[in-house]
Amino acid sequence: MKRDLIVFGEDWGGLPSSTQHLIRRLSQDRKIVWVNSIGLRRPTLTVNDCKRAWQKLTTRSVSNKGASKTCATPQSLTVVNPSTLPAPRTMLGRKLAAGMLRNQLAPIIAQANLHNPILWTSLPTAVDVSDQLGTSSLVYYCGDDFSSLAGVDHHTVAQREQELVEKADLILTASETLFTRFSDKCTRLLPHGVDYSLFSTPCPRAEDLPNNGRPIAGFYGSLSEWLDYKMLAKTITLLPDWDFVFIGKPCEAALALKQHDNVTLLGPKSHHELPGYSQHWSASLLPFTNNDQIKACNPLKLREYLAAGRPVISTPFPAVNEYRTFVSVVQNAEEMAKALRNAAEQEPNAHQQTAVSAHTWDARAEKLATWLDAL
Repeated sequence: MKRDLIVFGEDWGGLPSSTQHLIRRLSQDRKIVWVNSIGLRRPTLTVNDCKRAWQKLTTRSVSNKGASKTCATPQSLTVVNPSTLPAPRTMLGRKLAAGMLRNQLAPIIAQANLHNPILWTSLPTAVDVSDQLGTSSLVYYCGDDFSSLAGVDHHTVAQREQELVEKADLILTASETLFTRFSDKCTRLLPHGVDYSLFSTPCPRAEDLPNNGRPIAGFYGSLSEWLDYKMLAKTITLLPDWDFVFIGKPCEAALALKQHDNVTLLGPKSHHELPGYSQHWSASLLPFTNNDQIKACNPLKLREYLAAGRPVISTPFPAVNEYRTFVSVVQNAEEMAKALRNAAEQEPNAHQQTAVSAHTWDARAEKLATWLDAL
């Protein structure tokens, strides 16, 4: 009989993370209690932080229903939105936060009637409750370098991560860079997969994608400070006969790109909508800065871009090396502009699609299941 899971991750829903892709597939033959984000930093005095902190302290909900048919929550998965203290620093605060979580989760776990559950956490801050929920195995899924991740209380999270690593029975890493940080005796490399069918099956062009006959360079994802906006701005200036399309919630630096007439910011889109853009623009962009966070990352969109069949243009980072045959790696705006001009002449590339066709989330989840069953 498959062992069930208690999962600490980000908030369920929205653009799916690697954890959500994997757990959704594991939920086909396991019961899951998914605990929405308990935070990686203390809230500041900003309006958004204060609202979110108040919600976390005063709101608790349990649901088995998704927001829509396209992102429906599996029936075997219970989503819990707990009241908690985000990333407490003091021992007293840690004990208080752990007690709050234990008291809220214990009856939900009991009602779910889980079989010999494994505790899975993608958040180091869950270590404080890791031995209080009736689990006998602990899995740490490390998808980011938390020591360099923006918006994180680095000192607190680094301490929790060290404690978690010492207690974990299995450590999973999303990139080779992260893999080298941990002891190999209980660490496994689990690179991101791809929903190959979704991104490779031809679909209609999105109605709001510019359609004026000009080539389009596109990006979707987190429009945050780890993109090289200086390079992008210069490239946009060098190619006034191109349209540049960005999908995602923009930071201030991304909003500044709107000063260029050939830039379109479309805002966030649902995951299932993305192929309607990436299959129909001329080239997909990965314009990252060179920092520790990017060196450790393995972006989900890399394999999604490749599965869509359009040319991919990227700045250098370790995870892209596996696909150098199909990705144009550039160092500056001039090289990016040249690569884009070349991309405008290219047809969809079936070879790059084949290169990622075996790396599906189903295949990743199947391998993962064997590791979990061995615990």
